[in-house]
Amino acid sequence: MGAVVDAVSDSEAMKPAQARIAVAAIFLVNGTAFASWVPHIPTVQQKLALSPGVLGLALLAIAIGSLISMPVAGWMVARHGSRIVALVAGSLYCAVIPLPLLAPSLPALVAALVLFGMFNGAMDVSMNAHGVAVERLIGRPIMSSLHAMFSIGGIIGAGSAVVLLPLGVSPIAHVGVIALLGLAVMLATARFLLPHAVDSGGDGAHFVLPRGRLLVLGAMGFFILMTEGAMGDWTAVYLRLDLGAEAGLAAAGFAVFSATMSIGRLTGDRLVTAFGPVAMVGWGSLVAAIGLGGALLLHDPLAAILGFGLVGLGLANIVPILFSAAGRTPGMSPGAAIAAVTTAGYSGFLAGPPMVGFAAEWIGLPGALGILAVAVGAMAAFAKLLDR
Repeated sequence: MGAVVDAVSDSEAMKPAQARIAVAAIFLVNGTAFASWVPHIPTVQQKLALSPGVLGLALLAIAIGSLISMPVAGWMVARHGSRIVALVAGSLYCAVIPLPLLAPSLPALVAALVLFGMFNGAMDVSMNAHGVAVERLIGRPIMSSLHAMFSIGGIIGAGSAVVLLPLGVSPIAHVGVIALLGLAVMLATARFLLPHAVDSGGDGAHFVLPRGRLLVLGAMGFFILMTEGAMGDWTAVYLRLDLGAEAGLAAAGFAVFSATMSIGRLTGDRLVTAFGPVAMVGWGSLVAAIGLGGALLLHDPLAAILGFGLVGLGLANIVPILFSAAGRTPGMSPGAAIAAVTTAGYSGFLAGPPMVGFAAEWIGLPGALGILAVAVGAMAAFAKLLDR
């Protein structure tokens, strides 16, 4: 009889572990799918004869689609559960990946990118909501490792293009294979994800605007992701034009930032368990601020690259912690709360690069990036809101 009870207990214990692997696979698909499209943007630009300005406006369609779908996805997660929303949004996301490459005109490209952004945004909210549900069931932090899977997916998506395109594989074939593999993974995860009764998060508000504690979490997400976005667009420019670094060395700034962020996320869950979310966000914000400030003050390319590495390490786990905290907001559906914080954060990610550019016109690029260093450092003052 005891053996039967032990077997049942082992079976029960396996369900959260299986759900964790399944939702990690969804994060991997999301990162791989997005990164598989990025290397082919120049191909689309050349095919449709788009100027850089027109291409930039067209790419905003992804952001518009995401910002439209995120609040809706939060409502759907609250109503139907994150499992079904993640599966449907993820499957549709895989299905539309090839559409931008097939677009015969600019209007068709914009329409394809809006769909791309909509399903990406819905997938983003629902997979994070499901991750919070699995984390709650397991009883220990897992969100950083899930976001690390997204980063690894980015390496796979872009890296596969680097390997396959020189071998004569066409862009549409590359993206098509990624889409089919992603769809297969989505279908394979279906039986292992948590059921609606577990992952829906209860009867909280299904559609919310950030307010109170959630408003502060959204503001933190805005500034943290604003800094992440600025790192992607301005590190090479700063190294090349302000510090006089060679092109290869200038490219190393963002590469080191990305590498340290991936390492930080792979180790983040253990650190959050050991030190708690308050310490991780507080010290992470300070490390990022010191790294960015040092990169600007020391005025040396190698010191700047090291500083950008510290920025990646410091920021690595803050967004996963914010999403986890949002999903535990009392009186609100986890999906709706995560959607509110995700929308605010994603707005910062989009606003960061152009706002840095506008500020640089007035006070120079080092001054504009210095404002971000101060803003990130100030996030440490709000870390106590993440206390469990």
